Amino acid sequence: MEKALTKVGSFWIAKKAKEEISSIGDDLSRFSGTVEEKAKWVFDKLKGKPRKSLPELLREHGLPAGLFPRNVTCYEFDASRGKLVVHMPAAACEVSFKDGSVIRYAGRVKGTLTRGKLSGVEGMKTKVLVWVKVTQVHVEGFRSDKVCFTAGVKKLRPKDAYDTPREAVNVDEF
Repeated sequence: MEKALTKVGSFWIAKKAKEEISSIGDDLSRFSGTVEEKAKWVFDKLKGKPRKSLPELLREHGLPAGLFPRNVTCYEFDASRGKLVVHMPAAACEVSFKDGSVIRYAGRVKGTLTRGKLSGVEGMKTKVLVWVKVTQVHVEGFRSDKVCFTAGVKKLRPKDAYDTPREAVNVDEF
């Protein structure tokens, strides 16, 4: 009986390992980072580091959960320095929000995440007559109902328009 259980257990573990490795391969094929970033991501995944979802991380820092698309490939966050890198499913994509605003994302968006603020943003644009690079996103106070996008000028938008992550659509250029 013990031999049979051992064989069944070994078969089940091998099957689960094969599924996990296949999953890593699928995720890695959509990952647009450097070789070093890919290696770190695979290492973390294999170590089984529990990771918060990106919407959870944003909420913890006082930002709306839907600031980035639902179909983000993965993200990296260095909590000691506040460095956030978000990997998108394509070289360029955009999201239309329920307030009519549109945000376009590069294949990789970088910034520094602190309480209520994403600053030093690279890889994000918004439409204000023309496409303008977003340099900072912040919420005025923890209970504010507005999100401020700094893109040359400050543009206040309703926070509830960014509460839910939306699906990104691929576009030709950032």
